[in-house]
Amino acid sequence: MVSYSNELIEKWANDFVCSIEKELYSLAQKRTEGVFFKLEKVLNIFSEVGLASQHFCSSTGYAHDDLGRDIIDKIYAKIFGSEKAAVRMQFVSGTHAIASCLFGSLRPGDNLLSVTGEPYETLREVIGKTNTDHGSLIDFGVQYDELSIFEDEKLNFEILESALQIPRRMIFIQRSCGYSWRPSLSIRDIKDICNLIHIRQPNCICFVDNCYGEFVEEKEPTHVGADLIAGSLIKNPGGTIVPAGGYVAGNAELVEKACCRLTAPGIGSKGGTGFDLNRQVLQGLFLSPQMVSESLIGADLVAGVFHRLGFDVKPLPGKHRGDLIQAVRLEKPEVLVEVCRSFQLSSPVGSFLNPIPSSSPGYAIDLIMSGGTFIDGSTSEFSADAPFKKPYNLYVQGGTHRSHIKFALIRVLVALVQAGFLDLSQTSS
Repeated sequence: MVSYSNELIEKWANDFVCSIEKELYSLAQKRTEGVFFKLEKVLNIFSEVGLASQHFCSSTGYAHDDLGRDIIDKIYAKIFGSEKAAVRMQFVSGTHAIASCLFGSLRPGDNLLSVTGEPYETLREVIGKTNTDHGSLIDFGVQYDELSIFEDEKLNFEILESALQIPRRMIFIQRSCGYSWRPSLSIRDIKDICNLIHIRQPNCICFVDNCYGEFVEEKEPTHVGADLIAGSLIKNPGGTIVPAGGYVAGNAELVEKACCRLTAPGIGSKGGTGFDLNRQVLQGLFLSPQMVSESLIGADLVAGVFHRLGFDVKPLPGKHRGDLIQAVRLEKPEVLVEVCRSFQLSSPVGSFLNPIPSSSPGYAIDLIMSGGTFIDGSTSEFSADAPFKKPYNLYVQGGTHRSHIKFALIRVLVALVQAGFLDLSQTSS
């Protein structure tokens, strides 16, 4: 392999990423235009409920009749087109919010079916697939089945029809691809799934894990038939500035049941202080349409760069996106580590850290993560992580602005050439 000067490598990397960015310009413009309608919706709802600066304050202690908390719940319910919503700092993660929904609605003997395959890693212990006797759903007598209605990356409703021959209390639908290679679900997909379920079993609960999906499309799952959704505030709806928390939204009775698991039966949604973070929650929601747009533009750029280099990516740039996640199949552990190191080096926080595969709470396999984010674990900010196993798929998400993602990609290309993983003469041709 020919040796090149650092100056030449850096120039090539900059030109390479800029050329992809130029090719994707019209797509970026389309994503930017979509911000207007989503922001208009948020502003109209703020105006409709009479949002004012006094709602930024929180009560203390039990926080009974907290005006700020109540108006945030009302705003989120309107955003999601649902009967009720609960936005709480006491949710420590999206997984916690989802678990509260599961334990709130399911009872011993009920049947829970996941139709999007094996759920995300952190939910497997909640269900009871791993580390039993920790108070999982299965420990409490809930029956659990899973299947994938994807066949050759398309939805096969005959599989769902067959599964609905058995009475189900709840169908679990994961909107995002998670750590899989399947496509993320579109709102149209979710509508079709929920419609079929409600036709076959009218009393079955359609519950959607909405993490990574908020504001990606104009509608949300609760607009098209989902009975209940849950998500995290350090993902899309937090607009990169909310420091913690999660939300549940949907049917009023189901939301209240979820809150009874978060707090206690009899308290439910009537308690829980906002710790004087109401302003950040509301401002984050205001920023969310713009931040999600920047993340989507960045995801297209990540897809375009790695696809041009010959890596498998999902989705391809310009294809429909149901969430913020961009998957890249890197095939080799050494390449995965190098990419993560370069992303970390490009982070605003902890750029000096060296990502290595390690264990993480809720995950059964070692992960490698790069994410020097201002909010710990925030995936609305630019970050990337991967299960450290074949075929070494990297999952990139978030980004406060596309320029940061572009900067990180240039660093990745320079590092890959310098490490000998990319042949500059071949990529130039």
